[in-house]
Amino acid sequence: MQAWILETPGPITSDGPLELRDVEDPTPREGEIVVEVSVCGLCRTDIHIAQAEIPLPQLPIVPGHQVVGRVLKGGLRFDAGDRVGLAWLHETCGACGDCFRGDENLCRNARFTGYHVNGGYAERVKVPEAFAYPIPPSLSDEQAAPLLCAGIIGYRALKQADVEEGETVGLYGFGSSAHIAIQVAHSMGCRVYVITRGEKHRELALRMGAEWVGGSDEDPPEKLDRAVLFAPAGELVPRALEAVRWGGTVASAAIHMSPIPSIDYDTQLFGERTLRSTTASTRQDGEELLALAGEGVIQTETTPFDFDAANEGLRSIAADEIQGSAVLKVR
Repeated sequence: MQAWILETPGPITSDGPLELRDVEDPTPREGEIVVEVSVCGLCRTDIHIAQAEIPLPQLPIVPGHQVVGRVLKGGLRFDAGDRVGLAWLHETCGACGDCFRGDENLCRNARFTGYHVNGGYAERVKVPEAFAYPIPPSLSDEQAAPLLCAGIIGYRALKQADVEEGETVGLYGFGSSAHIAIQVAHSMGCRVYVITRGEKHRELALRMGAEWVGGSDEDPPEKLDRAVLFAPAGELVPRALEAVRWGGTVASAAIHMSPIPSIDYDTQLFGERTLRSTTASTRQDGEELLALAGEGVIQTETTPFDFDAANEGLRSIAADEIQGSAVLKVR
């Protein structure tokens, strides 16, 4: 089969650093299934991996963790031909304190798709059957793919920010995750303000119902109840903390972030304001989000790239040229 391989990390260009190669088909172990990939979402996390901006546990590696495809051979949960999704969380130990508490996203022995194990920039991929998701029939492959990371992490970040019905929510950055999160927030009756630098992103945010859109140097017109940081820009953390009311919460959805400047206690943290990170997601998060999407609450906006254009897709994301989500059409 063919797969995109990262062997030597480097800058994202239209020609690299990923290389398209012929590789052996995945061989499933007990409890695993093999999936013939239809579509794989392209994610900013893949850029962090390709450029070694986060520690890399394995090279070479096939990136990609927003995978939609068909089961080649049935197992206990799925039959051959069933449509399934694979997300960032590939497997956990199931035996540690975090797993027992239901915090499997915090499992120190967790392994992640396209990071510890080969992912979906390939014609076929294997996954523990227990960590595959059934895809609602109302969603196309292309619509479903971004939900499996961009959607799940945005959904969990809203939960980490303690967002409640009818609140005022600020979204910092408006890429793949945020364009899904705004729809979840609207389904809760929330008013949404968007802070983003790109003109195309501002246009999309307004079209998707944001009440106000501004740049990173602007303050929202009123205090926020909650804020979610999607942009991996540490300098936005103090600004977001200052923008929320006393008792408000700021949650970061980033897996990697540039250095955070010093925080002024009196103006940015005092008043029982809370700052949280969002670390991966649980299977329950994914199931809840896919159920919402299956009900028609969420519509993803996608830009497709042919299978031979994986590097170009990542370059387009890095250059902020994509509205919504980019997806790789494998077949």
